[in-house]
Amino acid sequence: MQPSSEYLSAPDLTGARRAIASFLLGGLLLTVLHAVPALAGTDFSPSSVEKGVLLVASPSLEDPNFRESVVLVVQHGPEGTVGLILNRSTKVLLSEVLPDLTVLKGTSYRLFAGGPVAPTSLLLLFRLKEAPADARSVFDGVYVGGTPNVLERIITQAKPTETFRAFAGFAGWAPGQLKYEMLQGAWATLPPDSIGIFDKDPAVLWSDCLGRLQAPRVISTSWRPRSSSTTASGE
Repeated sequence: MQPSSEYLSAPDLTGARRAIASFLLGGLLLTVLHAVPALAGTDFSPSSVEKGVLLVASPSLEDPNFRESVVLVVQHGPEGTVGLILNRSTKVLLSEVLPDLTVLKGTSYRLFAGGPVAPTSLLLLFRLKEAPADARSVFDGVYVGGTPNVLERIITQAKPTETFRAFAGFAGWAPGQLKYEMLQGAWATLPPDSIGIFDKDPAVLWSDCLGRLQAPRVISTSWRPRSSSTTASGE
């Protein structure tokens, strides 16, 4: 991975409009997860981090990629961690980046900036009553991946509570990287919460999460990154 100073501080969504349309939605999760390098034999993260939890950025975390962010962990293990930034809605319509999906024409679904890694890739996050094909469970009733057929069914025949969000790019931490940042007070964790992910206004999600923390002192007010290489990095 490159240090944070070597990637864009925000995803290149202009390029994403052109490139995302060429991606096959089914199986994309496997493609992006493999972009996180593996390093065997490394002790990874604090016990509070696991798939499905929310990472809440410290008020003092100044990296522009993660400032005031809330990240859903979608993959976690000895090989590293992958997450989606939940509260970076863009002005880009999903119908613009997937013009071949006629079901999206005339809709107001927005694209979210999921993180600085692979900003021209697309990931779909679903809340469904039944597990879809070609998708991976994140936590109870929430899945990442899926196919255009799942997207079309939700838009045209959604069951109560079923919904989705689309993300350009993702956040990635190499082995040991997130553990170091948490020990420095850069992040706190909250349990999985599908209501916060899909139903609350993204603009207030971070402040709401700060209010939910039972022990606010786990969020450091004085933490500063020691160097740009210690923050999550993109390619």
